[in-house]
Amino acid sequence: METVRLGKTGLMVSRVGMGGIPLIRPPFNRAVKVITRALDLGINLIDTSPGYDDSEVRIGKAIAGRRDDIVIVTKTRWSSKKQALKGLEISLRQLNTYYIDVWLLQNVSTFEAYEMLLQPDGALSVAREALESGKVLHIGISTHSMAVAQKAVASGFFEVIMFPFNFVTNHAEEQLVPLTNKHDVGFLAMKPFAGGQLAEADLAMKYLLQFNNVVPLPGIETIENIEEIVEVVEGSWKLTKQDWQRIEDIRAKQGSKLCMWCEYCKPCPLGINIPWVMNIESMWILWGAKGFRKFFLDFIEQAKTCDRCGECEEKCPYQLNIMDTLAEQIEFYEREIKNNL
Repeated sequence: METVRLGKTGLMVSRVGMGGIPLIRPPFNRAVKVITRALDLGINLIDTSPGYDDSEVRIGKAIAGRRDDIVIVTKTRWSSKKQALKGLEISLRQLNTYYIDVWLLQNVSTFEAYEMLLQPDGALSVAREALESGKVLHIGISTHSMAVAQKAVASGFFEVIMFPFNFVTNHAEEQLVPLTNKHDVGFLAMKPFAGGQLAEADLAMKYLLQFNNVVPLPGIETIENIEEIVEVVEGSWKLTKQDWQRIEDIRAKQGSKLCMWCEYCKPCPLGINIPWVMNIESMWILWGAKGFRKFFLDFIEQAKTCDRCGECEEKCPYQLNIMDTLAEQIEFYEREIKNNL
């Protein structure tokens, strides 16, 4: 498979990587076979996190004997130096490795959080110590906030940025891709299928492959998933007039509902965690029953208290129909999920 340089890290990575959340859904041995098949097809970049249930353990099992050929991206929470260090040790143990290729400070989506990790006792100091010791080779950051992403890329502190990017959630095209090129920061595109809401794998992959410094990270659950994606990557990436029309049709249908996780809608006067509830359906697709039970049930009960005050929609920079979407997501939960938990 074609490879691309991941920014200033100098790492040569496959043109498409592999997202590790869906790997928690199949049985353990089947997940290992999925990872092995991806590696055999030429994918050498795998993204995971100790917060993704036993995803790291499954990956660690699959890469045994071929570790040096794989670029592992994993993450840590950043609220304290102690927490970040604990996350690193967990990842090293679960992945059965002595080093992490790219270590991301995860979901830093407010300026307050960003400033916290930069403090002398913040998570970035742990990352730098890990860099010096060889436990981490490169430092990055993941965020859902465009403003934080732009600041992080220009700061010089990070070699890699992970940010949502797909043909509907596409504001990175003009606001972030040129900036990462300017500062030579590797761009890992999370949510290339919008958390499972975009079913057109060919369109999603072809769109992102137009950007030479962007590496998509589709979540993979089955061997069929990865074979389909690799077939797209190894074929023609040209988007035809008909392809663009399909993209525009999907944008028109989905654009008012796809939450960017920027969190400008918060805080809700009633304490509703709006971004999480806006993404119930996609998170069910990603996490399945086990993960959903762990993270989402309390959020749903909060969302049921919505009095449609409209404050969130006034603050949303993307003019999303938040109130209607919250109601639809609760309905989806009641109809599709509740009986499976």
